[in-house]
Amino acid sequence: MKRLLLAAAFSLFALPALAFQCPVDMGKIDAALAANPSISAEQLAEVQQLRAEGEAEHKAGNHQASVDALAKAKQILGIE
Repeated sequence: MKRLLLAAAFSLFALPALAFQCPVDMGKIDAALAANPSISAEQLAEVQQLRAEGEAEHKAGNHQASVDALAKAKQILGIE
């Protein structure tokens, strides 16, 4: 029972950390896009779609979905 409560407590503390990560990731993506990355038009469209999806999920409070979408966009752009 203690382990379950401890796991629940840790997950509650993790949510705000994810919430703060989203704007940082969006900023990294925006900076990379402003630098005219050497990616195909299809990749650029996908990055833009993932960036928009990440922002929408963040605003909706779905931070894990936001982090996941933004991570895909960062991977395409080759940024950490």
